[in-house]
Amino acid sequence: MNEERRIKRALISVYHKKGLDEVLKKLYKEGVQFVSTGGTQSFIESLGIPCEAVEALTGYPSILGGRVKTLHPKIFGGILARRDLPTDQEQIAQYDIPEIDLVIVDLYPFEETVASGADDASIIEKIDIGGISLIRGAAKNYKDVVIIASQAQYEPFMSLLEAKGANTTLEERRWFAKEAFGVSSGYDTAIFNYFDQDESSAFRVAANGAKVMRYGENPHQKGVFYGKFEELFDQLHGKEISYNNLLDIDSALTLIDEFDELTFAILKHNNACGIASRPTVLEAWKDALAGDPVSAFGGILITNDAVNKEAAEEINKIFFEVIIAPGYTAEALDILKQKKNRIILIRKNTEVPGRQFRSLLNGVLVQDRDLSIQTEDDLESMTKKMPTDQEIVDLLFANKLVKHSKSNAITLVKNKQLCASGIGQTSRVDALRQAIEKAASFDFDIKGAVMASDAFFPFPDCVEIADKAGITAVIQPGGSVNDQLSIDYCDEHGMSMVKTGIRHFKH
Repeated sequence: MNEERRIKRALISVYHKKGLDEVLKKLYKEGVQFVSTGGTQSFIESLGIPCEAVEALTGYPSILGGRVKTLHPKIFGGILARRDLPTDQEQIAQYDIPEIDLVIVDLYPFEETVASGADDASIIEKIDIGGISLIRGAAKNYKDVVIIASQAQYEPFMSLLEAKGANTTLEERRWFAKEAFGVSSGYDTAIFNYFDQDESSAFRVAANGAKVMRYGENPHQKGVFYGKFEELFDQLHGKEISYNNLLDIDSALTLIDEFDELTFAILKHNNACGIASRPTVLEAWKDALAGDPVSAFGGILITNDAVNKEAAEEINKIFFEVIIAPGYTAEALDILKQKKNRIILIRKNTEVPGRQFRSLLNGVLVQDRDLSIQTEDDLESMTKKMPTDQEIVDLLFANKLVKHSKSNAITLVKNKQLCASGIGQTSRVDALRQAIEKAASFDFDIKGAVMASDAFFPFPDCVEIADKAGITAVIQPGGSVNDQLSIDYCDEHGMSMVKTGIRHFKH
C-alpha cells in the first residue's frame, strides 16, 4: 500500500547543526511548522524560520540541567498517535496534543567523548536519553511519522524533499525507520561496551558503512564488508576491492606492523611468500620477490616506506592485485597506474582494533589480537652454543614471520630475508620439508640460515632435518615434555636454539 503522508509539523532536536540548514529551509517552503529545544530553536530562528519552543508546547521548562526536555506526553503523544486509530485521535484531541509527522535527531556524541579520554562523569552526561527515546518512538510509528536519526540521513531525505516535497510513502518511512533503529542499536552497543569493559559478559558489535562486495570468497557466495575502510586507506587507483583482497590487505597490514626497519612484503592467500628488510625500497622489493617469484604473481604488496620511481619501475614488471605504502612519488604513481585495474592504496596512521572475532557453530568466538612481539631480551638460550649476533637478528625476523603464517608453520630466514616457509601443514615435519624443498627450488643457499617454528617440537626430528639442510640456529616457544630431546640433538651437532615462551598459532 502507498499510504502517503504529508509532513505538517516537525520536531527538531540535534547536537550538531552541520548540513541541517538546507533541509530546514526546504521544509519551511513546504509549509512545515517547527518545534524545537533551546540551542536548536535558536539555530532554526537564525535562518529566519519561526519555531515553537518545546517548553511552550509542554508547559514545562527544561529541567535537571537539561536532562529532561522532550520527555513529555505532549511530545511523545504527538509522535506515537496512530492516525488511523479513532481512540488515539480522540485522546490527542482531548489533551490538546498536536501531531508530529517528522522527527530529526542527532544524538549526543557518546563514542567521541569516550575516545577523547574524558572522565567518567563527562562520558555519562553524553548518554542521550531524550534523543534516543524520540528515535525509538518515531521509528515505531513509521506508518505515520518520518524519523531522521543522524546526519547520514540528511542527504537521502533532502533528495526525497526535492523530488516529492513534504510527502512520503509507507515504504520510504519504513526505510528511514530501519536506518533509525540501526543508529539506536549502535548507540546502545557503544554504551554497553563502555560499561562492560573487559568483563565480556555479552558480545555486542555495531559496524556501519555496509559495502556490498562483488561476491564473497567465491563467486557463488554473497559478501558484505561493514566498516570504514577509508579511515585506514586512500585508494588512488584501480578496480573495486574484493572480499579476498580485504582478507589479504588485513594480513599484510598486521605483518608489516611488526617491522621498524624498511621492509617490503609480498602476500598470497594471507601468507607471506616473500619479505625482506633492506636500506632502500628497491633492494627490499628485489629480495622479497626472490623469495618466491612464482607465488608473487597476483599477490598483495606492502611496504612501510614511500615508493619511488626506481622501485616502481621494477615492481611494475610483474602482475599484482594490490600495493600498499605510506606514500608514492609522482613518478612512481605514473608508472604504477599503467595497469587500470591495479589497486593502489596509501595507508593512513590509524590503528586497527585490538580484538578479533569470527562466527562459528551457533555463536561468535572472540579473542585479543596477537600483539606479542619478541625482542632479544625475551630469548632464553636452550643449548650450549649461543646464537651469533646476526643469527639473533634473523631469529627474531623469522619469528615475526612465523607468527603471521598459517599453522603448522616453519619459516627459514637468512640475512633478514625469507628464504622459504612451510605453512598450513598438519605435520610440523611436513612444514619444514616443504620449506626446505621450496628454498631449493629458488636456488637459496640455506646453509647458515635460521628456522622459526610457531609451536614447540614434540620430537627432535625437525631439528635433525634442519641440521642436515645446513640450518644453524632455531627459535621456538619451548614447553614440550620432550624439549630435552631436541636440546640434546642441537648440543651434539653444534646448533644453537632459543625459546621465547610464546606460542604463535594461527588458524
